[in-house]
Amino acid sequence: MIPRAFFVVGGKAVGRVSALNTFDMALKEAGIEQCNLVPVSSIIPPSCEETDYRKLPVGAVTFVVLSKAEGQGETVTAGIAWGKDEASGYGVVAEAYGRMDEVAIKKQLVAKIGEMAEIRNIKLVNVKQRIVTIDAPKGCYGCAVVALVYIF
Repeated sequence: MIPRAFFVVGGKAVGRVSALNTFDMALKEAGIEQCNLVPVSSIIPPSCEETDYRKLPVGAVTFVVLSKAEGQGETVTAGIAWGKDEASGYGVVAEAYGRMDEVAIKKQLVAKIGEMAEIRNIKLVNVKQRIVTIDAPKGCYGCAVVALVYIF
């Protein structure tokens, strides 16, 4: 199974009931709440191209590289960076998340994807990032998600 395309989505939510329900609401905002998500590691195959968002069938088993940040009464941020090697055509995806702001996540993403490329001796071109931040009020759960979603 090799994916032929991918798209990147993000969502955020604040809720009072539970962290799990807030995660579900963030997935809804991202447009992937109806999928059965299967987390995978961070390699983009050479023939896999970025495409626009597509609504997937309800219940679809969906492979994703997922970044998720949760917290209560604080700032949480999730993000991913992705890029492909010009020579080989394959790429990598880096995730960063936590109880920090967007600037801190950007720095982590740059460092992580840079090291991933260095380890593989590849040169990434057109590196992109998607970052979602939310400030959860006191007494509320906050969740930020970013997902690179593979299409087969």
